[in-house]
Amino acid sequence: MAIRLKPFFHNITKSSICFTPPFQNRLLLFQSVSTNSPSHHEYLNPLCNLFQRYGFQPHELPNFLKKNDFLRNSTPQETENYFKILQSLNPSREFLVSTVTSCPRVLHFEFLENWKLGINQLGIHNISWIAISNILELASKFGLSPNDVSRRVGCFKGLGFSEATVNRVLENVPMPIMSAEDELCEKVEFLMGIGVRGSEIDRVVRLYPRILALGVEKRLKPLLDEFSDLGFSLSDVRREVVREPQVLGLENGELSHCLEMLRSLKCRLAIKESIFGDGEFRAGYRVKLRVDCLRKHGLIYRDAFTVLWKEPRVILYDIKDIEKKIEFLVGKMKFGVECLVEVPEYLGANFDKQIVPRFNVIDHLRSRGGVGDEVGLRKLVKMSRLKFYNMYVKPYPDHEKIYGRFAEKSAVRSQHSVGMWKLFRPQKYPETEEDVQNIRHFMESLPK
Repeated sequence: MAIRLKPFFHNITKSSICFTPPFQNRLLLFQSVSTNSPSHHEYLNPLCNLFQRYGFQPHELPNFLKKNDFLRNSTPQETENYFKILQSLNPSREFLVSTVTSCPRVLHFEFLENWKLGINQLGIHNISWIAISNILELASKFGLSPNDVSRRVGCFKGLGFSEATVNRVLENVPMPIMSAEDELCEKVEFLMGIGVRGSEIDRVVRLYPRILALGVEKRLKPLLDEFSDLGFSLSDVRREVVREPQVLGLENGELSHCLEMLRSLKCRLAIKESIFGDGEFRAGYRVKLRVDCLRKHGLIYRDAFTVLWKEPRVILYDIKDIEKKIEFLVGKMKFGVECLVEVPEYLGANFDKQIVPRFNVIDHLRSRGGVGDEVGLRKLVKMSRLKFYNMYVKPYPDHEKIYGRFAEKSAVRSQHSVGMWKLFRPQKYPETEEDVQNIRHFMESLPK
């Protein structure tokens, strides 16, 4: 029976995907950047060796040095001194490689000397190497001094943000550190306007620092208007924001699409009650997260909604379980992720009890050339346990072990246990002489 889907499923197009070609081998790359000058080789060899010693990947170095030709202005000894100054800020190798790779311009003596003690002036204890790397990158691009960054960090603290929150902001979205104080106050006032107070604001920003990069007038207020149009009060919005601040990252119209799909579900009442158990807002956001999960693995927006509409139980499953099933489908079973649109029941099947045992049996049978017609995903998932057992397990004794304990359950269903017939025999009672006489008199009384 064909399923008619809602029109809004067809309004979304697939985003383009860009693939980066793999690096060629080191010799070809080195030849591509080499020149006819012997001094060029004499310079690159010790520089490449220096970068390798500090953890840089050899196959990436020729292209990196070609793009950053200014490094030729420094000797290998000077470059090593730059590395040592960076390591004095944070000794981890990941910090050094990440910082130099993302922003090679930090390898300047004056810049590094200026920041050698500048990190300690920020007043953030236990600052992470990711935050330090982002600070150096911003300082290099915008010409910030340690005093400039220190004033901006002080502005954050003045608004009531803890050091842990400031560190989290610098790790994830460091650009708000460039924002004016009025812009930061505007975000805080918006949160206070929906009922978030005191330490809750600090927690919301720490869990979702991207809110500081969102515009209040163009993004947050229209989103709040959408919540109101959907029938949610400010107390509902406040409760959900405090519970999971990421809801403020919803695109305008996204929650409306999710709720429209939920309200059109045609499934068992028990499933629908479980989906809406925590309210419509929470149910709509759960749909959004699972749509994002399916899109991340290759489905377009419309198809992701289609899968959830056809198999609503997926909305109740943990995202890690969904990802595990998709990775097994694509990596092990060699099916395309598009198969989920035709067979969404795959995501609703039990992974350990149904998907894996059945695939192991079919894969073993296929390796022996015992599969006449190819077993598709639909047959693998939708076939009943007894039918699958009788067709692919029972005729092959060695498959009993592959199918495991599920073979025993299927076998029990196919026949009665030994001695079961004895339970259905009527119980015998001893006959007395009186019983015999009563039966005789009864028979004689019947009309002839």
